[in-house]
Amino acid sequence: MAFIKPMQRHPANPLIQPCDVKPSGPGFLVQGAFNPAAVRFGDEILLLLRVAESCEGGEEEVAVPLMRFENGVGKPDVLRLAKSDPQVDLSDSRYVRYRGQTYLSTMSHLRLARSTDGIHFAVEERPFLSPADASESFGIEDARIVRIDDAFYINYTAVSGDSYATALVSTKDFRTMKRHGIIFPPQNKDVCLFPEKINGRYFALHRPWNSEFGQPSIWIAESHDLIHWGNHRCLLRPRVNGWEDERIGGGAPCIKTPKGWLQVYHGASAGHTYSLFTLLLDANDPSIILKRASSPLLEPCEQYETGGFFGKVVFTNGIVAHDDGRVSIYYGAADKSCCLAETTVEELLASLDR
Repeated sequence: MAFIKPMQRHPANPLIQPCDVKPSGPGFLVQGAFNPAAVRFGDEILLLLRVAESCEGGEEEVAVPLMRFENGVGKPDVLRLAKSDPQVDLSDSRYVRYRGQTYLSTMSHLRLARSTDGIHFAVEERPFLSPADASESFGIEDARIVRIDDAFYINYTAVSGDSYATALVSTKDFRTMKRHGIIFPPQNKDVCLFPEKINGRYFALHRPWNSEFGQPSIWIAESHDLIHWGNHRCLLRPRVNGWEDERIGGGAPCIKTPKGWLQVYHGASAGHTYSLFTLLLDANDPSIILKRASSPLLEPCEQYETGGFFGKVVFTNGIVAHDDGRVSIYYGAADKSCCLAETTVEELLASLDR
């Protein structure tokens, strides 16, 4: 058997850090540029970064960024709370809990970064996509991009006081876009659209939240128009293995290979460590699991993965498969920076047998 070069982290990691991103406005501080969607567009590689921003505040206060919508118009606002208030819970860096309400400690938007070599990126100065209605009042996060025919479809997580949902937009030029609204209502995220119809139907992976029974798992659904989804089935559940005991969720859109649809998904342990795994689905019926890796493809071990805004996290929602079989896995590290791991389709398929 020929030697297969294992997946390698790029020596230039992290490719993009918060200091590389201009704040969206006065008084905002960029805390993270991470979890990028990825796609080839002409002779460029485009990343659609999640840019998380906090607000400037005093030493004794917590400043929570949010958008308030009146008559369909959004205005940035700040909720200011005293750190000394016993009802302010800051135990998790991602959230601010106050009087029974959960807020995000940062507000995210989506920002384009462009590259001709897939390594050195120029981040655009203005947001590509910002909160547009009340369903996005806490921000928009973690996009995925898939090309279907001549259009690019971008789904993302919309967050508000009504929890998180998944919304969809489309574009042909990454300058103008069409909004299609929410396609998976709360609580649902980690949606991955398949890049083509299968037996005349669109397919998507998604992750509804289990709060009373079971654990958050990967589901599959079908659609005739990418907007209305049905025939929902649970596809994959967490395993008690030390890596994905808590929950699992889909990653980037699946890669079509001669052996089936290849998916790189994430698993979270009981200690909130995020790792990546491979999964192979049947080419003609992706509700059929052919293989599932028994051990992680990538675990957080580098300093930029273990320490950050929320440490011990590697999370991918952007993969580019090249014509020569190489695969570029763009991933978020510790909810702070954007990184790259390089491998091949052959190596990813081989990881399913380990």
